[in-house]
Amino acid sequence: MKLRIFTEPQQGATYDDLLSVAQASERLGFDAFFRSDHYQRIGTGDPGPGSTDAWITLAGLARETSTIRLGTLVSPATFRLPGPLAISVAQVDQMSGGRVELGFGTGWYDTEHSAYGIPFPPVKERFARFEEQLEIVTGLWTAEKTYSFEGSYYRLADSPALPKPAQRPRPPVIIGGTGPKRTPRLVAAYADEYNVPFHRPADTGAAFGRVRQACEAAGRGVILSAAQTTVVGADRAEVERRCAAIGEDPGALRESGLAGTPAEVLEKIGTFAELGAERLYLQILDLQDLEHLELIAAEVLPHLP
Repeated sequence: MKLRIFTEPQQGATYDDLLSVAQASERLGFDAFFRSDHYQRIGTGDPGPGSTDAWITLAGLARETSTIRLGTLVSPATFRLPGPLAISVAQVDQMSGGRVELGFGTGWYDTEHSAYGIPFPPVKERFARFEEQLEIVTGLWTAEKTYSFEGSYYRLADSPALPKPAQRPRPPVIIGGTGPKRTPRLVAAYADEYNVPFHRPADTGAAFGRVRQACEAAGRGVILSAAQTTVVGADRAEVERRCAAIGEDPGALRESGLAGTPAEVLEKIGTFAELGAERLYLQILDLQDLEHLELIAAEVLPHLP
């Protein structure tokens, strides 16, 4: 099991906040630093400084870190055209020396789309566009010469398919969600990793099962992972303090997420490992509390299953 730090900067974080967390994550031995890709705070509350752009942020972090892997969980297909997205991710991959991963999805938060003038088609069209984008982005990265595509929503004619990413044949693609039909099919066709975000173990295991079945039918396998809101404390009082800082109820988060003492958290991590998860994304919401990361690194990382 590998642990990855996952942040939600649209809830209020500057680039410098993210840089501090990314560099601490690298120093402490976490496998990766990931961020969400949103343009507006989700839910109510102080919008803070406003959201930073995911791929501009990762480009900066690519030059200010050296070993930790970097990525999005997940970039919406609604935000970017597939050709420019392929260029952006390939360039950041080059800038990082081949440490980038693309978490990719359909987009779901309609409020941020209306706030910034981004078209937000109905869900059926979003999935159709997403599938074409998956084929285009991966096709541009792996094309040996020029690349052309003719779809219902996108047309590419004799693209030079440049620049190429540093990773060959391409950066890993992560697809998340728990849809019972379309998601397993797309994972089996395009993804290197399948992520189940913010679900309890039983639901996570069921989703893993559907994807395993689709991948077996396609004759390939993928890495399985999960994301969990995380609060770890040396004792009950510290857990309660950290939960209060992010507006979470400790008892509820123990049930729905990953909360408790290091021993309690390790027990639940073991449950996800038994389901087949190879990576766990720890959603860290208080980005000022670097001691939280230090505790996890000291008391959880060395004892992973």
